[in-house]
Amino acid sequence: MKDKGKFTSVDEYIALHPGPVRKGLELLRKTIKTTAPEAEEMISYQMPAYKLNGMLAFFSAAKNHYGFYPTPGPILAFREKLKLYKTSKGAIQFPLDKPIPVKLVAEIVKWKAKENHSKEIKTKSPKRTSA
Repeated sequence: MKDKGKFTSVDEYIALHPGPVRKGLELLRKTIKTTAPEAEEMISYQMPAYKLNGMLAFFSAAKNHYGFYPTPGPILAFREKLKLYKTSKGAIQFPLDKPIPVKLVAEIVKWKAKENHSKEIKTKSPKRTSA
């Protein structure tokens, strides 16, 4: 088995995990790709990551949970719906022994894609100059 800290693709990352965990990782991947099909898939910080007008989300597997990292904005926006899960500034933990909340993950990805799109528009707006 390859060293868990060195891989070059999402397929390789997922393949490193045991069957049941692999299924959960594939579900997170499928949910993100279905919700944001234009997103670019990559490895960043040695985790599966998705970029769409900026970073969209990361995910990983730990000993007792899946980590889902949509950055801080969605954590605040969805705080009520995330009460059942352990969260931090930019991360959500989904327990390995419970179903992944696919609809919630999709909602978060959609929200984050809109947030990124809004930021992209603002940064690309022409600068106004005074006459």
